[in-house]
This record gives sequence, structure tokens and C-alpha cells, in this order.
Amino acid sequence: MRLVLIGDGESPHLLKWARALQSRVDLWALSSRGFLPGFDACIPTAQRLALQSAPRFEGGNVALLRHLPRAAAWLRRIQPDWLHAHYLTSHGTLAWLSRHLGVRAQLCGSAWGSDILVTPLRSRVVAAVTQRVLRACTLTTSDSRHMAQRMYEWGAREVMVFPFGLDALPADDGTPKDDALFFANRGLEPIYAPQRVLQAFAAVAQDWPQARLVVAHDGSLAAALREQARAAGLSDRVQFTGRLAPEAQADVYRRARWYISLPHSDSVSVSVLEALAHGCIPILSDLPANHELVNSAVNGLILAADEQLTRASLDALQARSNDIARDNRDWVRRHALFEPSVDAFVARLKQLTAEASP
Repeated sequence: MRLVLIGDGESPHLLKWARALQSRVDLWALSSRGFLPGFDACIPTAQRLALQSAPRFEGGNVALLRHLPRAAAWLRRIQPDWLHAHYLTSHGTLAWLSRHLGVRAQLCGSAWGSDILVTPLRSRVVAAVTQRVLRACTLTTSDSRHMAQRMYEWGAREVMVFPFGLDALPADDGTPKDDALFFANRGLEPIYAPQRVLQAFAAVAQDWPQARLVVAHDGSLAAALREQARAAGLSDRVQFTGRLAPEAQADVYRRARWYISLPHSDSVSVSVLEALAHGCIPILSDLPANHELVNSAVNGLILAADEQLTRASLDALQARSNDIARDNRDWVRRHALFEPSVDAFVARLKQLTAEASP
């Protein structure tokens, strides 16, 4: 079964899909930009096409669509069974339109979150295109039940729901948790509300002198956040690390007791799954997908938009921290490992391929 991944080859998320699919299908890839070096071990150069465009994933990707004739000609030559588009408002549109230029392949799509929950709400045109793409897909995937319901409302035919999970459960090496260490590693961009993360930490830090926060990642709000921490008198208790290498990030996960992620919009986040797998107690914003992971005050906290984080709420969880860490790791083991989900996805594609054959 020949499948073409269509997405951003410079994204580690698409590389993760490539690594999972390489032994299961005849895998090819079309990238809107270039390819990370890791693709060399997954897909031969002869089976990849890099358009080297500069797409804007919030929609309006005229720069990407200028490459449609070239992309369609390449796809016609290789005659795939499936076009597997990642991020539907951009790459899904490219795949959908290529079928109007003679590419005879079924279309499947993987929604990444904002392409369903945010971007289509900004423009009627983008919303209409997203609906067309969803209706054209024989199969789609979603990483949360909440997002899957939105996709069905917009015309999706069949949605498989599984987290964009972990490759493996991290080993528990016995590293002791630091009960006063908080970790946040979402992008420093408005959608992830990092200002609120600092505000939540500041509220707790007032009467907890030992409390410290590590803020990983980078983004357009980095300078403003450093100033916010300075103004709150927390410069020596908030560490901004920038992007961390995987090993360094895993080390913080292992040591941190608390993990904070308070975005305005989100589906099931890989970062939250990583935190659960490392035994962190999550503090999350009040979003439907987060309720699929956390029962507030039981295995973490859900903060309403106008709710302040308190030391008392953390103390109640701290008293059961070992049990919470064990249960959260077990949930990831049972529900959020990627390989079993990819097996089921490929099995369904093969079934649909057989059904479509003469």
C-alpha cells in the first residue's frame, strides 16, 4: 500500500509519523518546506519532494498553493493509494486540490488541533475549505474526542481518535521529585497563554519561598515574560531555558513535581502526555480535551479562566503524589502509546483500500 505523507518535513511531528509508518507501508513524502535530517533514515531521497515554500499555517497559504501543479504532477507519476495530509487548512487543501488535477488516490487527514479548533473560526473562506477537505477524506484522525466531534459536525466521514502519543513509556529511574519545582514548556506565544502560567506561579510563590519554575521553549513573548517575572520579583525563581534538547527536557520532567499548561485552545498535547508519563502532576486550563486527561483534584488540577492557583489545592494533591504519579503513568501506558494506534490506523487504511478496489 503506497502512502504519501503531505506536511511540513521540517516538523518533528511529521518525522515521528514517518518513523512509525516506514515499516508498515510503501512510504513517500511531500513537504511544503524541506526535510529534517532524520527523514534520511525513513524515506529514500528519491521518494521525497520538498516544495521549499513558506506556508502560513493559520490559513491563506497562497505561497503553498502556487506549488500545486508541481506537486500534482509528482503525485500522478508515483500513483499512490493514499494521500495522508497533516494540518488540514494547509496541507489538507493541497492534497484535496491535487485530486482535482488527476491524482487518483484516496485522501486521509490528521488534524493537529488549531487547524480544526482555531484557524477555521478566523475566516469563512478557510472554514468552508476545511469543511470541503474533511468531507473529501475517507478517514481522518483526531487526538481528542472533543476535536473529533467538531470534525463530525463539519462533515467528516470517519474519525479515528487516538493521542499523538509517546513512542515508549520513559523508564522510572528513581530520580526523586522536587516538590517545589514547576515546569512549563509550551511555546511562548499568545495561544499558549504563558503570561497566565507566570501569574499562577506567582500566586503560589508568595507564601512558598522554595517554589521555582522552569520555563522551556521560546517565542514572540519571551522578552515580555522575562520582564513580567522581574516585575513580580521572581527573576531568581523563574528560569528561562529556551528550547531544550530531548535529554535535558526529560531531566526536568523527572525532577519536577508540577507541570503547568494553560493555553486558550488545545487538543490533547504531547507535552502533557510526556508530563503524565514522567509522574508530574498536571495543572491545566479548562478545555474539553484536558478533561479527557485530568479529573480535577483527583489526578491533577483544571483551572477555570477566572480561578487562581492556591497552595492549598496543591497540598491536597501533594499528599497523594506517589499514587497520582503511578496512576498517570499507567494511563499513558494503556492509552497513549503511539505504536499500537498506528497499527490500528494502517489496518483500517488497508481495509478501506480493499473495499475501494474493483
